Amino acid sequence: MGEVLELFAQLLLLRRAPQYLPASGLLLLLTVAAYVVVNCVACSMYPPAGNWPVLLLVDVGFLLLWNGALLKLARRPERFLQTTTAVFGFQTLLAPLLVAWAWLWQRSHGDPGWQAPLMVVGYGLLIWQVAINSRIVRAALEWSMTASVALVVLQTIAEQLLQVAITVPA
Repeated sequence: MGEVLELFAQLLLLRRAPQYLPASGLLLLLTVAAYVVVNCVACSMYPPAGNWPVLLLVDVGFLLLWNGALLKLARRPERFLQTTTAVFGFQTLLAPLLVAWAWLWQRSHGDPGWQAPLMVVGYGLLIWQVAINSRIVRAALEWSMTASVALVVLQTIAEQLLQVAITVPA
């Protein structure tokens, strides 16, 4: 398991690609479970949205369906396990940084001295996340980096719209 965590860390540092991960359904299941646990712990650290369990399930389901559909459309379904494991793995390792940032953002709300630096850090984390995810998509689809970035941005927007649609009362 240590080797897999090291591979996830290498993905996070943009040094490896998903093809170095084993294509294992069990590994994907364990990685998704770790992702859920880390996000549950994160939600217990600061007041999340009231329906965060639903949003977490939507997040997991959307990522699984998005990656499955994308790889099927690109005629690369055999890369589903490695690609999806890589996405959940790097996001699991990145979660503590995102939680720390969210905690600082909430604590500093109203303090103009902290807002600009925290916004810069937040945008940096977002760009880093898009860069990692785009490299994973590029490796899986063998498309250009521009197309991969566009797909990751589209994925992010689509998921946000889905979450808003679910959380807005009718």
